[in-house]
Amino acid sequence: MTELKGALIGCGFFAVNQMHAWKDVDGAQIIAICDRDPERLKIVGDQFGIERRYSDAAALFADGGFDFVDIATTVQSHRALVEMAAAHKIPAICQKPFAKTLSDAKAMVRACADAGIPLMVHENFRWQTPIQAVKTVLQSGAIGEPFWGRFSFRSGYDVFSGQPYLAEGERFIIEDLGIHTLDIARFILGDVKTLTARTKRVNPKIKGEDVATIMLDHQNGATSIVDVSYATKLGTEPFPETLIEIDGTLGTIRLSQGYRLEVNSAEGTTVSNASPKLLSWASRPWHNIQESVLAIQQHWADRLTAGGETSTSGADNLKTFALVEAAYDSAAHGRTVDIEAMLR
Repeated sequence: MTELKGALIGCGFFAVNQMHAWKDVDGAQIIAICDRDPERLKIVGDQFGIERRYSDAAALFADGGFDFVDIATTVQSHRALVEMAAAHKIPAICQKPFAKTLSDAKAMVRACADAGIPLMVHENFRWQTPIQAVKTVLQSGAIGEPFWGRFSFRSGYDVFSGQPYLAEGERFIIEDLGIHTLDIARFILGDVKTLTARTKRVNPKIKGEDVATIMLDHQNGATSIVDVSYATKLGTEPFPETLIEIDGTLGTIRLSQGYRLEVNSAEGTTVSNASPKLLSWASRPWHNIQESVLAIQQHWADRLTAGGETSTSGADNLKTFALVEAAYDSAAHGRTVDIEAMLR
């Protein structure tokens, strides 16, 4: 099998995880990197032995010689870079949040569709081992038809030390973390009809919201709650675990702290350990997220080689992105938002 060659744009905090994961992906490798910051370019280039280094994305695309691009920059540059990839007919992975606005996201999906190239959003939380385990149990039919769920990420972890820019944005937790949790809710319980949200800022040192509670009415009739917080002080810090509760007509699923998966069904109660693997380059407690980065990038390489739409394609991610926009709209105006209307 011919190995795919990729280029990474953006050498910041999280991109290091992506570079580690690319070294473990079967069938793909990164052969060029790009960043406007010469220091970050040197650090990542030296660490991973990448000789082709660029400070300008246009120059990178002009030189070519790669099969896909991994866009790991901040959201302000996403549309321009995705459209640049489309213009050069280079398949693209784009870090979340996908775009600044839903209209931008729609334009990016359209540009790649018109160019006939795959576009995937790096929405990796659904690829975490414990999340996949919950999905597997649900699909087995063990708890019957789900009618209620809760997807919870509550933490007091200092995310600002590693990513100080998160404290500066007018939007914070829904855009940065809630987007993952909302995507998990979609992945587990299906698409959403309507949404109602409330937000709060507890930390006075940041500009955006650090607490959000969101109620979703799913198309299959289930109701779920997505609650996220970076202002919750707990005795045992759960970061970065997403905790899940699912009630079904025949039983329940509970994914609790420490990756404990409990299934109650007509067959009785089973308890298992849904812990992620600790990869050689990973570190606790980040190993859950780091493992999912490898999983989604392997998925991309497999799909790019074999063909077929990715799990988190640009078109699919519009439905997750719409939930983010709807949550901010609902919180700002105190109303329930029709998701289907937003996507028309």
